[in-house]
Amino acid sequence: MNQLVGERISIATFKAQTTRHRIMGIVNTDDMQIVFSDTPGVLKPNYKLQESMLAFSESALADADVLLYVTDVVENPEKNMDFLEKVQKMDIPVLLLINKIDELKGGNAQLAEIVEHWHALLPKSEILPISAKNKFGVDLLLKRIHELLPENPAYFDKDQLTDKPARFFVSEIIREKILLYYDKEIPYSVEVAVERFKEDDKHIHINAVIYVERDSQKGIIIGHQGVALKKVSTEARKSLEKFFAKPIYLETFVKVDKDWRSSQRELNAFGYNPE
Repeated sequence: MNQLVGERISIATFKAQTTRHRIMGIVNTDDMQIVFSDTPGVLKPNYKLQESMLAFSESALADADVLLYVTDVVENPEKNMDFLEKVQKMDIPVLLLINKIDELKGGNAQLAEIVEHWHALLPKSEILPISAKNKFGVDLLLKRIHELLPENPAYFDKDQLTDKPARFFVSEIIREKILLYYDKEIPYSVEVAVERFKEDDKHIHINAVIYVERDSQKGIIIGHQGVALKKVSTEARKSLEKFFAKPIYLETFVKVDKDWRSSQRELNAFGYNPE
């Protein structure tokens, strides 16, 4: 979506389940408005947070005019057969995007095998090989979306880029750094909440709380003499200054919120309510 919108709306890392929310990115031209909806990856949920993530993904099936199903050259499609069956039954155009073709070792022959396999699973879909990293196929994809979209009034203002507030992107950028700099379960046990966002003409002052589920996780996030937390905060501040184009004063705190991933009340407070 970042390539299609032309702005860095969704955080992206090499780790699975990076995206947790449904995020809209809006493209406006003189004669068209495209509202892209980036959802979490499809998964079999093991706790309430993942149930909410799957609900975000399934909600896209209910209101899309064109569905972009994004896979890549290494994904095993069989693990998502329940979701694929729902996609197959849809009465809207489905564009199946095979991403990361720049990583193929076997060239066109290997790509042909992958395309054939996916065609058997989703025979009604139109398959487009792409490389989001190298922008290969992105212009063709935009052209195809333009051709398939129905005529409707614009839903958003012409100068609007997304449906999310500034605080959302602060929490996502901080969470992105945690995904990048911590291993194993730590990033998946973390949620970030912005308690203060005060902007003036020259600066933005931000206080953010990093929630974890265990005292031991809190110690890992902070690190020896606070070195780990300082690194995350510094890298987040750099990205936030680039995102907002202003100097940022960022303070981060770490708190324990036991089992927040399994508490519907806590998930609602963190914005995980697909309805």
